[in-house]
Amino acid sequence: MSSKLKWIAIAIVVVILILFVLPFLIPVDKFRPTIEEKASAALGRKVELGNLSLSIIRASVGIDNLSVSDDPKYNSGPFLTASSVRVGVELLPLIFSKKVNVTEIVIDKPQVTLLKDPSGRWNFSSIGGNAPAEPKKAEPGGSSSNAAESLSIGRLELKDGQITIGNTNSKKRSVYAPVDLKASNVSTTSQVPIVFSMGLPGGGTMKIDGKVGPVDAQDAAFTPQDVKLTISALDLGKTGFLDPSLGLGGTVDMNANLSSHNGEMSTKGSLKLSKAMLIAGGNPAGVPVVLDFDTKYDMAKGAGVLNPSTVSIGNAKSHLNGTYKSEGDEFAVDMKLTGEGLPATDLEAFLPALAVNLPQGTKLTAGTLNTNLHITGPTNKLVTDGNIGFFNGKLAGFDLGQKMSGVASLVGIKSGKDLDIEKMTTDVHMATTGLRADNFNLVVPALGSVVGGGTLDSKNTMDFKLVATVNSSMLGAAGGAEGGAIGGAAGKLLGGGASCKNGGIKVPLQIHGTTANPQFTPDIGGATASLMKSELTCAGGSVGSLAGLAGSAGGKGTTGVVNQLGGLFGGKKKP
Repeated sequence: MSSKLKWIAIAIVVVILILFVLPFLIPVDKFRPTIEEKASAALGRKVELGNLSLSIIRASVGIDNLSVSDDPKYNSGPFLTASSVRVGVELLPLIFSKKVNVTEIVIDKPQVTLLKDPSGRWNFSSIGGNAPAEPKKAEPGGSSSNAAESLSIGRLELKDGQITIGNTNSKKRSVYAPVDLKASNVSTTSQVPIVFSMGLPGGGTMKIDGKVGPVDAQDAAFTPQDVKLTISALDLGKTGFLDPSLGLGGTVDMNANLSSHNGEMSTKGSLKLSKAMLIAGGNPAGVPVVLDFDTKYDMAKGAGVLNPSTVSIGNAKSHLNGTYKSEGDEFAVDMKLTGEGLPATDLEAFLPALAVNLPQGTKLTAGTLNTNLHITGPTNKLVTDGNIGFFNGKLAGFDLGQKMSGVASLVGIKSGKDLDIEKMTTDVHMATTGLRADNFNLVVPALGSVVGGGTLDSKNTMDFKLVATVNSSMLGAAGGAEGGAIGGAAGKLLGGGASCKNGGIKVPLQIHGTTANPQFTPDIGGATASLMKSELTCAGGSVGSLAGLAGSAGGKGTTGVVNQLGGLFGGKKKP
């Protein structure tokens, strides 16, 4: 070996020895009190470090454990802990001047606890200085006699962390992991570029990309930020926004721009809710709801305003606006949802979310919907009141005469394979446990009109009590050739119909079963039986009624119909 190569080999060995031996010669652990002191002053929280070790190769100081205390008003335990921390340092000042200049901090597996008190103030609000007793808005960069020292780091990174979020007055906690953060040119007195990502319960993710800072000296929660917020596959049933015990849920995707200044947060973007289930017993909607929103949130008051925003289900576009307020683990809302001329064909696939399933084998092929709804309550137990109107609709594949066979035998309903609906209006009360309809009013050309009300429970069970007023023209045309002709003529001669008052016979009926398979039955007991009897025997119209009904008995005349009615009301049919 040449002498030149020999000296090169010796130099390499010496360098290697220095890299491995020098860390033991420099007592970096003696810097621990200084680092703890400076970090505590910068954060306004007590910082405790484990054993320190030096890596010349990586130009960094390793810390076995890290603990940052919480605000004692919120939690006696730590605010942040980490299993290991690597602090990048400038080696020459460290070796020759015993001076620590931090170039980067990498925190591995940090665990952070975020808690909010009843006033809406977070436990991280006092980080970076002494927080005021009461929350208040502060100008960015505001000075304070107790302001913390400025902190400056070339790079900050959090890897594979976990965040636990809750309220001081509740034991409920939500856990989010993994959490990753990358920030460059970190300073408490300037804007800091950040990229933050967090795993959501159920496998979704949230990402924040933008600039944050400078840190508000009085309340870190009011630190200005201008970021892009992206949420993917957020499972509402696993976050507490909807009550999963009732089978409620849905998946949220959102893209928004978020800007926060002087304690007011503005968010504008688009949110898509897929597979929504909003009433117990419902099924996932087959079409997503898209909300294009614009909202402002007062961080000090914990309250916000949703400016007029658009809710779209296919081509059906409604308008939503109102207010919301933080209340413990949930938000309480007070919203108005209105829409006119909404195409029913686009809304059909969303009905299962409201526990409404069209009868099997049927389909909405025409019609428009009007809505005027008031939505209130906490987000996990919303209550909706208002009215809904459906106009000029067609339910293809629905034979009303067949479904109402028990009633049709009395009045001769023949609707065909499709059901035309002139209008259907009702007042509604929707809660997570079911739906109630009042002042129900249905006008069907094949029948007449139907009024009443009822409920649809969490098991999709219907319980409706209605009164159908059958058109006099239906009575005249319902029967066979002979009975129909006689009934029609008699009806016209004796007042134009079966009812003395409104040109039709009133038939009380009930609807049970489910929306997918409704069961129509005549309601012939007690007071309802008396109502039918009075309709059939009122002065001047009884003969016309019976003659018209004769057709429905196959042209057998009034005697057959009377026998039929007698059987329905509990009497004995005459031979």
